[in-house]
Amino acid sequence: MRILLLTHYFAPETGAPQRRWGAFVREFSEAGHEIAVMCPPPHHPEGRVPKQYRASLRPGSSQRERQRVRVFRVGYLPHRGDIVTRTMDHLVSSCSSIRRARKVARQGIFRPDVVIATAPAVPTLLAGQRLARYFAVPFIAEMRDAWPDLVTHVGGATGGSLKSSIKELIHKGVSRLQRSADAVVTTTESFADVLRHRGVATVEVIRNGAYPNVFAQLPAITDDHADLRVLYMGTVGRSQGLDVVVRAVHRLREEGFSISARIIGSGHERNELIELNERLGNPVDIRGPVSAAEVVDHYAWADSTIVSLKDWEPFAWTVPSKLYELLATGRHVTAVLAGEGADIVRETGGGDVVHPGDAEGLVRLWSALIEDRSRLLVGNSGKEWVRQHVLFRGLAGTYLEMLESVVENNPAGRRDVNSSP
Repeated sequence: MRILLLTHYFAPETGAPQRRWGAFVREFSEAGHEIAVMCPPPHHPEGRVPKQYRASLRPGSSQRERQRVRVFRVGYLPHRGDIVTRTMDHLVSSCSSIRRARKVARQGIFRPDVVIATAPAVPTLLAGQRLARYFAVPFIAEMRDAWPDLVTHVGGATGGSLKSSIKELIHKGVSRLQRSADAVVTTTESFADVLRHRGVATVEVIRNGAYPNVFAQLPAITDDHADLRVLYMGTVGRSQGLDVVVRAVHRLREEGFSISARIIGSGHERNELIELNERLGNPVDIRGPVSAAEVVDHYAWADSTIVSLKDWEPFAWTVPSKLYELLATGRHVTAVLAGEGADIVRETGGGDVVHPGDAEGLVRLWSALIEDRSRLLVGNSGKEWVRQHVLFRGLAGTYLEMLESVVENNPAGRRDVNSSP
């Protein structure tokens, strides 16, 4: 097959969507398929392209990533990180992707058999739908998060305001787009059920993946320290609700418990979290992002690793990709989650679950772990679950089976790569 992927996030950026599609593109190409990727230059999360990439990965450039993979860099808009300028950036890149994909087809470089657009950058979905119609090929809408439902759980989405009306229109528009797609890919069973109940005919669950071998040499938890060491490493954004971690650690220290906590990462809420931490006397060690080489060292330091989402209904249909990584480490997981993510932690016995936003629940859990450290020894069940369910090779195989099915059922059939649109 010739697969056209539209995404706003791609290597050399790092993050969950970049890891997901870096792995899938590699597996697809090794299976003999051709892939063209339309994406902007790397500018996430800062909104600016790092100096070392400005010449080589500029808009209009292209790179041969491997034998059957071409990456075409499209236009983008530098942004400040706020929702307005980021949305404008998504729009610019999506329009540019449409123009670039048509151009490379006219030049005889690449014409797709199927188009995949991966969200939550909603304009990317619209661009994917437009290109699929243009080329008369199937369209796959990939929803990595519970969109459009998360739109209605952000401030300003209620009360009959203009912002509320706009978000309602977006919700209806994205839902119509999902129903019109040849297939919708989700990363969780629970959100797939939601979409099926809304009339989406073909929904395939293809989870986020993990690389468990990265943590194969991680040492076991030691008892050479008296304090409980808890670690959060990831995005520090609106969705994570990490204020409960700071408040819980503050409470435990006030009550005389020995606990050390690190929050490592960047995101929209980082400055607010630092301000809260300072008001409470800096109970948590808050650090910026670390290199990939340092990640294992931080996991080696930790007794318990944290994954956290806010108490929003759509997050009950969401499983953070970070959870799979934490299970792969074999460390105890403090899961501040509800829904499917919480169920996985309980099923694997990989840690303990606290309801989102429940600082008192965190205090109770961590005080219990301090008093009985044997509860931190969770064994290998989490690692085994990861190997059985979320290895990238197996996930890529499922993805390819679905793509082959929709392409074979496309009445337009395949056309020669050199034919003109």
